[in-house]
Formats: sequence, C-alpha cells, structure tokens
Amino acid sequence: MMSNFVEELRWRGMLHNSMPGTEEQLAKEMTSAYVGIDPTADSLHIGHLVSIMMLKHFQNAGHRPIALVGGATGMIGDPSGKSKERNLLDEAALRHNQDSIKAQLSLFLDFDSEAPNAALLVNNYDWMKDFSFLDFIRDVGKHLTVNYMMAKDSVKKRLSGEGEGMSFTEFTYQLVQGYDFLHLYREFNCRLQMGGSDQWGNITTGTELIRRKESGEAFALTCPLITKADGGKFGKTEEGNVWLSAKYTSPYKFYQFWLNTSDDDAERYIKIFTMLSKEEIEALLAEHKEAPHQRKLQSKLGEEVTTMVHGSAALDRALKASQILFGKSTEEDLRELDEETLLDVFKGVPQFEISAADLENGIDIVSFLAEKTQIFPSKGEARKMTQANGVSINKTKVGIDKQIDKTDLISAKFILAQKGKKNYYLVRLS
Repeated sequence: MMSNFVEELRWRGMLHNSMPGTEEQLAKEMTSAYVGIDPTADSLHIGHLVSIMMLKHFQNAGHRPIALVGGATGMIGDPSGKSKERNLLDEAALRHNQDSIKAQLSLFLDFDSEAPNAALLVNNYDWMKDFSFLDFIRDVGKHLTVNYMMAKDSVKKRLSGEGEGMSFTEFTYQLVQGYDFLHLYREFNCRLQMGGSDQWGNITTGTELIRRKESGEAFALTCPLITKADGGKFGKTEEGNVWLSAKYTSPYKFYQFWLNTSDDDAERYIKIFTMLSKEEIEALLAEHKEAPHQRKLQSKLGEEVTTMVHGSAALDRALKASQILFGKSTEEDLRELDEETLLDVFKGVPQFEISAADLENGIDIVSFLAEKTQIFPSKGEARKMTQANGVSINKTKVGIDKQIDKTDLISAKFILAQKGKKNYYLVRLS
C-alpha cells in the first residue's frame, strides 16, 4: 500500500521544492528515488539525517529508496555551499567508507527485504571508473551548454565570490551528478532525485540530461537546509560534527545534543528526525507548552533519535549517565560508565592527579581531600564538611574514617569526589 509521501514531508516541514508532476508520479505507481551521500568519512553525521529520513519515509510510503554513495563524485568535490575545494580520496578509503555508511543506513532502511521496494546501495565509482574522458565529453558533455551550467547558483556564487574561484574539476561536478541520475534512470527506472535545497541545480541538471538523452521524464524534490533558531549551523558543536558513529560521538554526547536544543528548534526537529505520528507530536507539543521547564519535548526527541541510531541499551546508558550529574544515581550507575562517557559527563569539572603509590596503603579521607588534591583549601574544612555528611566518593556519602584505596578506582583510573550537592571533582591516577 502506498501513502502520500509528499504530504508526509509537507506537514513535517521537510519539503522545500519539487518539480511539477512529482506528486502525481508518486501517486501513479511505485517509484524509485535516490539521494546522494558524501563518502568522505567512514561515518555519517547528523547533517545527513534529513536526507536519510526522507529515504526512510519514502520506503514507508511504499516506494523504493536508493542510497548513492558518491565514490566518483567524492573524488571531485561538490561546489554547492562550499567556498573551497575538498580533499580528494583514494579508492581504498572510499570502499572502507562505503561499507561503514551502509551499516549505518541499515539502521534506517530495509536493504534485505524481498519486497519490490527493498532499498538499494550503489556507488557511482562503479560506473564512472572506466568512463574515459573522451567518451564522457562526447556522450554527456555535448548535451548541456556552458551557458546552462554557468546559470546554476552553486557555480555563480563560487565564480562571483572572493577566493580561489572554481577549478574545471568542480565545474564538471554537475555533469557527473547528472549522469548518475541518467544511469539510475536506465538501470533501475529511477524517476526521482532528492536532496537538500542547495542541490536543486545539480538535480535539475540530471532531469534535463534524461530529457535530452532519453526523451524521458524525471523529477526533483528538495528539503530545506536545517538551521538553528539562533541562526547557527545545525549539527555543529565546539568539537565539530555530531557523528552517528559511537567511535566519534558517544551515545551520551549524542543524546545530550538533542536534549540541549532550544524549544523552537525542538518543535521543528521532533517532526523531522523522528517517526512519531502527527497525532503523537501534536499531543507532545501541547504537553510541552503547559510545562516547558520540564523539557519533555527535548527528552522525547533525544530518546527517539538516540534509540534509532544507537539502540535502546545505549539510550539507557545515556539516560543513566545524564542522571549522574542531575539526578539520584548510585555508585553502581557510575561504575557502569565506560571511560569515554565518564569523561564526557564530567567534562569541565576540576581535575586532580594522584599517583598509584598514594593508594598502596590507603589515604585517609581528609588528607585525600586537602593534601593529595586541593578539593578543600585546608584539612580543617575537609574534616568539618566530611563530619557534616557533605562529602561523597563515587556518589556514596563517606565518613571521617573513610580510607581511599585502589578499590575506589573507577575504570582502574578515576575517583569521583563530590563536595555538597553540585561540586564535582574528578581525580585521575597519574
């Protein structure tokens, strides 16, 4: 059963533009559509999520999604939205990245189904690698004029702006992307290409090439470029991209990204980055407006996206990690954290170092707090607050007779000290 894909995108705020006839084509028959994905890293980041969610909705609507890993175009560099050329990759790196990307896409798309709309993964390097330059300019280049190519916004911006201009290599990018559409049209009857709004020029080059070469009809559909309400770039933090791979962005940090979004952003993101229904989202928005301080919208957003990308077990760990700073967590919860998450949670808190020799025979709590570290400025203050039940080690209240030794180490190298309710200190074994 097919559902209205375009209407689904429309209410979710995921539709920027589409060519006339696109909606009619999708209503008429099961249609194949593709999205191009940059393979310049071995992980996708959340900037890719909009396109991926478009493919997911497309498959859910009964159509066939095609994910095109741009192995050939990754060797060139797309000028759209860029002010300079990117580094080019060799084939071995591209193949590695492709395998990693497919594993991540499998979290969203069904590649293994026997249904006619099972997802496909293709790499344009496979059909471009043996295409000679002479064949390309004869079979593809002659069908599009330089005037047509120069009129594209992505080209005009680069040529009119300051900087190094644009190389011939990048200028030909739209021809290569246009040929991808032509190839997929021929091989898989692919009638639609989707992407971000900055891709409109490249996508319509493909529809024009199909019209001229095959006398065929193809379509284009784009989604808005996602920004933050304050005008900042979506998906960027001080450390850089928020990656889908736990190797680069821990599930805790991933969850925190969504949890820390503003109310305005969360209202948009909950529609774009989750599969919640319109009714569920409307109910959630109404609940959020009654008590915005509870941040239920952000919590649900973080839970849904983190589960989709990392699974429910990783979400549980991220939630427990979040509670360590702000909730009633236990020493057991603390010890369940891996080292990376522990450091993510306590990033920015004061840190001290002690030696392994210090722990051989144990250190009394007062010396630990005031001499081995400078958590307290004096032994008198350390003793007074410990006696007043105001000191915790690894989330457990300790008394004046507490001895700090190797059994207190978390991940064999950390001790968490807490002064009062909110003052944390991470002590590391040097």
